[in-house]
Amino acid sequence: MMTLAPRIGFDRFIALEWATTALKVRAGIAKLEDLESLLDAAGLGAAAQTKTRTVLKRLWLDPRVELVDFADRGAAIFKAHPGVPVTAMHWGMAVAAYPFFGKVAELIGRLSALQGDCASAEIHRRMSETYGEREGTYRMTNMVIQSQAGWGAVERVEKGKRVLRLSPAVVENDELTVWLIEAAVRNAGRPLAIPSLQSLPVLFPFNLTRPLAYLVSNNDYLAVRSEGPNNQFVALREGI
Repeated sequence: MMTLAPRIGFDRFIALEWATTALKVRAGIAKLEDLESLLDAAGLGAAAQTKTRTVLKRLWLDPRVELVDFADRGAAIFKAHPGVPVTAMHWGMAVAAYPFFGKVAELIGRLSALQGDCASAEIHRRMSETYGEREGTYRMTNMVIQSQAGWGAVERVEKGKRVLRLSPAVVENDELTVWLIEAAVRNAGRPLAIPSLQSLPVLFPFNLTRPLAYLVSNNDYLAVRSEGPNNQFVALREGI
């Protein structure tokens, strides 16, 4: 019996301005017409515009049912604290909504942890191990990396042969911090060890400066589980 490769989903380059306008629409501070104008001005073909809208819908405009509340809380953080790094908003939503995006992020985070950069070929090789060696996997991995570069998280150097992680954005807002951790838990699909939260590969573009153990233990959407005296994990609360 054939095993279907996981769906890619995030299959277009998403410019930072497009994503931010979609977030503003969800937050009630922009209109859908504003986003349509941006996409029209970008000169995309009809098919490309349709596919781009599909990604933006799942990202902010019309997320999956289980992510509607998560998206609403993200939009509320953005509206209440306009100074938060906007890339963190899109990153959190993308890793929660798109496992493919999250996998690319995790790989870049892991592979660049020591030297600050990694080979694009290695990212592609590892993605093909999970999603299959097909043209779509290669092309869409490039789309994700290009989007991450456009959002200011990485830079493609040596004619795209290497991916360089840029200086992490400092996240000092408590609400955004736990929202990002929740995004990472959703992406992982399992509890995460609390001592690992400070250096999660999937959140490599961000420096979480707040007391993480304290924040997750006092959050309405996250639960702390203990497995022995020194093994604490954070998980989604039941029903979330």
